[in-house]
Amino acid sequence: MTSTTPTVPLKTLMQTDTTLRRLLTITLVDTLARGAFFTLTTLYLTLIVGLEPVTVGIGLTIAGAVGVASSLTFGHLSDRLSARRMLVVLHLVQSVGLMGYLFVRDLPTLVVVASLVLLAQRGGQSVRSAAVGRAFLGRDRVRIRATMRTVTNIGIGVGTALAAIPLALGTAFAFQLTMTIAGALFLVVAFLVAGLDPHRVDVQRQTPDAESSSTTATTNPRSPYRDPRFLWLTALMGVFGIQFGVFEIAVPLWVVAHTIAPDVVVSPLLLVNTIVVVLLQVRMSRGTGTFAGAGRAMTRAGWLMVAACALWAGAGWVEGEGWGPVTLVILVLLAAAVVHSLAEITSSAAGWNLSFDLAPQERMGSYQGVYGTGYAVGSMIAPAVVTLTAIDLGGAGWAILAAMFAVAAGGVVVIARRAEAASRR
Repeated sequence: MTSTTPTVPLKTLMQTDTTLRRLLTITLVDTLARGAFFTLTTLYLTLIVGLEPVTVGIGLTIAGAVGVASSLTFGHLSDRLSARRMLVVLHLVQSVGLMGYLFVRDLPTLVVVASLVLLAQRGGQSVRSAAVGRAFLGRDRVRIRATMRTVTNIGIGVGTALAAIPLALGTAFAFQLTMTIAGALFLVVAFLVAGLDPHRVDVQRQTPDAESSSTTATTNPRSPYRDPRFLWLTALMGVFGIQFGVFEIAVPLWVVAHTIAPDVVVSPLLLVNTIVVVLLQVRMSRGTGTFAGAGRAMTRAGWLMVAACALWAGAGWVEGEGWGPVTLVILVLLAAAVVHSLAEITSSAAGWNLSFDLAPQERMGSYQGVYGTGYAVGSMIAPAVVTLTAIDLGGAGWAILAAMFAVAAGGVVVIARRAEAASRR
């Protein structure tokens, strides 16, 4: 296992560590393709293919369930098979799946294609997390994940901007060409993944002599299913992860249907989220590389999400006509977007540290697969949760969401504090 020195500046680490540079390049190309493709997917299926929105929703929901199972399955497999080879195969599968959207004509084909894409995407996320957990140790893992998250937002932002070209042209050919290019980019990613150092990212098997002298705890590490603390962490972070659905689903619907702000404000709010993450993710992840630091970060995340829910709800209470009330609503919405984004940053950093440090190194893939499943389930139920609360109930619904996030954050803080106390014994 190769580790890096926690005191090495991140800039120096990126200059000297070829594995890190390649992982960041992979992340950039991957998210650039995803940003362009998924911006167009729903519109392509409804406007170009002619499917009904409800049909698209059903197909993507079924595929989401496949993604949940994939996260769990491939996380376990990465403890037994080469993570590098699995990532190559999964990116090839995702390339084929993305191009397969060009042949979707009805619900059955949509389910097959979308399931293939989400199987590769969710499975790849678990395997990649396991690879990062093996390639880097200690506080470096949180710094690396924070940097990868920053690169992710840059890639998705650029990809989304490029998707504006086919959207402006509005032709089937423009959509199909862009989606084909996005699929081809995953072939490039597969080539880049093949160049990763297997001694860094793959699980290293012990020699017979080493195995005979190792302890039982090393040769038979605990299964994540027999680790109640980790299962609670997974469930609580999955619940807190519904905050992504709040920003992606509830906020656009809330702004358009429940505030006096112009509909065009939705786009700048999403842009604010991207900018805040890009500028502050690495900086605000500092100090979260310990159990105590993760607990403090999650405490802040809980309070920030409560404040964000209050601000989102408050924007719907402002009434009136003219520039005055509208300007006030826009300012409140922008403040909500910033606060919400800060909660996203701090909770992500806390979750990365806890998910890595509470997992035995020998079962990193299995643990990361279970942890990723929590987020996958949260993503799957988020549309129903946020619409049944904030959108249907208004202020009361936002209060329910705030309480849910506060309880979830509080539970994670308890886990972090108990882990810190145990580490001092």
